[in-house]
Amino acid sequence: MASSQPSSTTINEQLPLKPIPGTYGLPFIGPIFDRHDYFYNQGRDKFFSTRIKKYNSTIFKTNMPPGPFISSNPRVIALLDASSFPILFDNKKVEKYNVLDGTFMPSTKFTGGHRVCAYLDTTEPNHAVIKNFFINALLLRKDTFVPLFRSILSDVFSEIEDGLSGKSGKADFNSIVSVASFNFMFRLFCDNKDPLDTKVGSEGPKMFDTWLLFQLAPLATLGPPKIFSYLEDLLLRTVPFPACLARSSYKKLYEAFSSSATTILKEAEKAGLNRNEACHNLVFTAGFNAYGGLKNQFPILFKWIGLSGEELHKELANEIRSVVKKHGGVTIESLENMSLTKSVVYEVLRIEPVVPYQYGKAREDLIVKSHDASFEIKKGEMIFGYQPFATKDPMIFDDAEVFLPKRFVGEGEKLLKYVLWSNGKETDESSVDNKQCPGKNLVVLLCRLFLVEFFLRYDTFVVETKNVAFGASVSITSLTKASSV
Repeated sequence: MASSQPSSTTINEQLPLKPIPGTYGLPFIGPIFDRHDYFYNQGRDKFFSTRIKKYNSTIFKTNMPPGPFISSNPRVIALLDASSFPILFDNKKVEKYNVLDGTFMPSTKFTGGHRVCAYLDTTEPNHAVIKNFFINALLLRKDTFVPLFRSILSDVFSEIEDGLSGKSGKADFNSIVSVASFNFMFRLFCDNKDPLDTKVGSEGPKMFDTWLLFQLAPLATLGPPKIFSYLEDLLLRTVPFPACLARSSYKKLYEAFSSSATTILKEAEKAGLNRNEACHNLVFTAGFNAYGGLKNQFPILFKWIGLSGEELHKELANEIRSVVKKHGGVTIESLENMSLTKSVVYEVLRIEPVVPYQYGKAREDLIVKSHDASFEIKKGEMIFGYQPFATKDPMIFDDAEVFLPKRFVGEGEKLLKYVLWSNGKETDESSVDNKQCPGKNLVVLLCRLFLVEFFLRYDTFVVETKNVAFGASVSITSLTKASSV
């Protein structure tokens, strides 16, 4: 149930206009101090929470990594509540030109010399052409989502069982779903062609991992012992990694998509896109968005459900099996009738968004409103939002820090507009006029389908988890096969 909040227009208009608190510190030195607090001294969440307490405000000035020398201007205005955060989705007020990775942009040499769609602002003509192409491409393939993913999940479950029967007695869930995510994405876009029959062979996931690593390394830490933190910082954030380090992997990926994704590339040409540019956009979308998103989302999903314990597993299994039996199989219709399963997926997306950051530059002078004050942001200033603080805003959600599987059941569905995992609200839809992920609904579908297929086969499971640079690491240590279906 939603807690009380300043929701009426009248109340919002009466909020006092205050200067934005916070400081950027001295040039060069201030960003480095903030960077070390963020990665090493405090850690990500404490970095923000201590500043909220210090300034008594969920909106303040700070620097964001990577800072010097990679980012020429690390200064941002941070929005850390559910009231102010959605302005980052208002493309009439906020510009998204080259801000996907925040205050810096990896070289276009990573993407064949092209600024792919994710880096384009909505006002750029090519954005609408490319975004519309991807939206239509997914619509044309919607009937393949369920049967394709179900066939891939059969291999996933076999791999998990093999891992549990091996010497270690546990299954590395992350590595298994990385392969599954790559296979699903490749087959979806490449006319169901097996990647093993292409130049990438079984190395596709590693190739994408290498390509992603060299682009995103300045935004991450491996969590080294404190004595080595300055060395890591020097190695990761002095100069950007050159694209040549990933050239071989990217070339093989590009060639595999170029030769295998014949149907979708023909669709791109009919939509008015150059084939070469379309293929580079396809590789980016398949690798950065689809593969990169799914390989991190599935472990987070199973982390929270695994940690919730056997009682939740029993409830999910009962719902899934009864609905599948009633509807005569696993279909889109049957998935829509699983209220607990749907709620669990939304709660995972709320409590730990797989992409935690949003950035945008003010197109004009703006007024943003937290729950208790208004602030003026000047044209051209960079706005930053840390999504987990917005989606765990205690002014919106009761027990905001607690994983509540039934949070979005029944009347709880009204809170879905505050679930903000996809560069937009869960209640919004992706279009050519916004930057919301075109595969938003597909991600939700695949998470539900994963749970359905899992609990049709198993009653319960046990996990070991730990946080890693991008998401969660999950190992399955115990698995109980279904006693009844």
